[in-house]
Amino acid sequence: MTSQARSARSGPAFELKGRMLTLTILRLMDSDLERFLTDLEARIDEAPAFFDGMPVILDLAGVADAGVDDVWLSELAHHLWQHGLAPVAVAAGDSRIESFAQGAGLGVMRQAGSAAARDVDTTPTPSSEPARSAARVVTQPVRSGQQVYARGGDLVVLAPVSPGAEVLADGNVHVYGNLRGRALAGVQGDAGARIFCQQLNAELIAIAGCYQVSEHFDESDRGGSVQVRLDGETLSIEPLGSA
Repeated sequence: MTSQARSARSGPAFELKGRMLTLTILRLMDSDLERFLTDLEARIDEAPAFFDGMPVILDLAGVADAGVDDVWLSELAHHLWQHGLAPVAVAAGDSRIESFAQGAGLGVMRQAGSAAARDVDTTPTPSSEPARSAARVVTQPVRSGQQVYARGGDLVVLAPVSPGAEVLADGNVHVYGNLRGRALAGVQGDAGARIFCQQLNAELIAIAGCYQVSEHFDESDRGGSVQVRLDGETLSIEPLGSA
């Protein structure tokens, strides 16, 4: 392209914008890749659509002292891509692991408390729960292929959620209709979030990253008015109105 043709275009060629996105943390607790792949394949078999194209942050703090190296990390990233996941960056708080990540073409997410993070900001923050935004209210049906996300608060859907649709919230998810798609509450890690729906026929439900697919629902819960809460690392489905 000539300089004259380039000058005919107005404005910059690109721009940078900040945006809050929902990412899944994949925490490695064992450096044995064969064992990891066996468990990963079992999870994917339960809900293949849920994992397809999922961007993930690799939390390697639990295996940083297990002798992992650049070859191990490259192999891990390769396997994740092969299984349909999209590794984005590594979080470890370890400069050695961070250098391996850059060599593998991954970004680095520096955790609060790491040396690099302390260099950026050492101002202590008060210990308090994050403020919740006003609930997002949706009055129209959520169609297949749509995704509705309530950032910083609850999501209230006053209509059905179709198969293949996804409703997400940092807080609670309320569906006053037939929930047949996927519902994810507490997507930023709020384990106290809940899912409420009038008719449970969901493909998948999740709270703070812990999920359950429809094949594992009790038949007594299907089609019922329920609330879903997190009990430890297990989802508990209870009839609405129960304690």
